Amino acid sequence: MRAVVVYESIYGNTHLVADAIARGLGDDAVVVPVAEATAELIGSADLLVVGGPTHVHGMSRASTRRAGIEAAAKDETLDLDADAEGPGLRDWFDAMDDHRGHAAAAFDTRMHGPVAMTGHASKGIASRLRHRGFELVGEPTSFLVSKDNHLDPDEAVSAHAWGASLASVWSRAHTSTAGPRS
Repeated sequence: MRAVVVYESIYGNTHLVADAIARGLGDDAVVVPVAEATAELIGSADLLVVGGPTHVHGMSRASTRRAGIEAAAKDETLDLDADAEGPGLRDWFDAMDDHRGHAAAAFDTRMHGPVAMTGHASKGIASRLRHRGFELVGEPTSFLVSKDNHLDPDEAVSAHAWGASLASVWSRAHTSTAGPRS
């Protein structure tokens, strides 16, 4: 199975989760920031996993990404992800072609608390994946960050396990006689 994990990350938490998910998916998994998620790469994937941070109860916007970057400039405890100033998932989805019948999954990072209080970007990501024709192989999933914007200690382990479970679900759904897409 060829898996592609696409992420948007401001402070690096979603990037860390994407890396852990990819390790769970297996050796053929590729992790790329939104800016590098080309149509060719997405088209070559047997499974696409997409994630981003939760900003203002949902997917980030240009204004919330800008605010995050500005906050990091003022707070030395926050480190920007190398790709933080790149494009966001909303713009990427708007430019994406349809992928009828391809498998996908959605995740996010968000603060602790009830979803009614924090929101979760994975719901919007999943909706946009479905709108583009992808078939979801799992429920949208959240990984938690602390109030000081650092990934909780056990979340990378949970992300790895979630990646492995996605790989298992995908494998069960496909026969061993189906070869990889070219």
